[in-house]
Amino acid sequence: MTSKTRWILLSLMLASLGHAPACAEDYPTRPITIVVSLAAGSGMDTITRLYADKLSEALGKPVVVENKPGAATTLAANQVATARPDGYTLVVLTSIALSINPTLFKHLNYDPEELTPISLYVKSPFVLVVDPSLAAKTVAEFVELAKKSNPPLNFASIGTGSVQHMSMEFAKQRLGFEATHVPYRAVTQSVTDLIGGHVAASFLEAGLSIPLIKDGKLRALAVSSAQQLPLLPDVPPFAAASGATDYEGVSWHMLLVPSKTPQPIIDRLHAEMKRIMLNPGIREKISALGLIPNDSPTVEEMRRYVRSEQSKWGAMVRQLGLEGSQ
Repeated sequence: MTSKTRWILLSLMLASLGHAPACAEDYPTRPITIVVSLAAGSGMDTITRLYADKLSEALGKPVVVENKPGAATTLAANQVATARPDGYTLVVLTSIALSINPTLFKHLNYDPEELTPISLYVKSPFVLVVDPSLAAKTVAEFVELAKKSNPPLNFASIGTGSVQHMSMEFAKQRLGFEATHVPYRAVTQSVTDLIGGHVAASFLEAGLSIPLIKDGKLRALAVSSAQQLPLLPDVPPFAAASGATDYEGVSWHMLLVPSKTPQPIIDRLHAEMKRIMLNPGIREKISALGLIPNDSPTVEEMRRYVRSEQSKWGAMVRQLGLEGSQ
């Protein structure tokens, strides 16, 4: 049976249920909604609105951005994983939703396999920052200090199981030092305590930390991405600075659809997003936010990447005894 025949049969079957999909050449015939799993005004939201306008132009229909933050991104993930698979409801998720939550949550209200990747377009690196009064100006000095400290140094994150938390635990595992985790509910409070010297270190989002680094309120030791950030030309990647060559602890943004969305629609969306995200103007605006534009991998490459991230961070969650803790 050819793919065209399968498509016709699927269309007839769905038509009998009252919601036939549009053919690839007809799609879309009405507005599309992109559900964003973080709040309005966040970096994810800003970038989504950038490419939503371009996607609307390419498809000839409005593309509406709907913010649905909360519950560690599970609200947005569940909404789209259970939505009608017709290409009209998409979701933007970060790595926590697809690579950490499946192990961290005891009863997750969605299955990552229920979502198909359309575009992995951005990586969001963190910056290892410390209180400027701390006697450490390099990663090596920080690790040496951490190994000698009694009681152990402490570090802040935006919550247990967050990518920032896992990134520090990964560093501890690879380099053999101890540090006590101090989770915060609000990143603003963690930054205030960092500046005040109440916590020693943290992996902070680049866009948030760069102004504080330039003002001398925080000291940057390394970036968590494999490559250097143009906005921090003097700050090395953690992997290079530490000798842990396999180290990368980043979040990422991915656009997805329900897994049973017809292949022609997936292909159309993937092709349009690939073209849009290679636009130099879009990439420049992403870089200006302290993020890293990502080359457009194939759908299968994205699936493999998600599974590798699930394996990496899932193992860390289990090692910390956090499996099913939320």
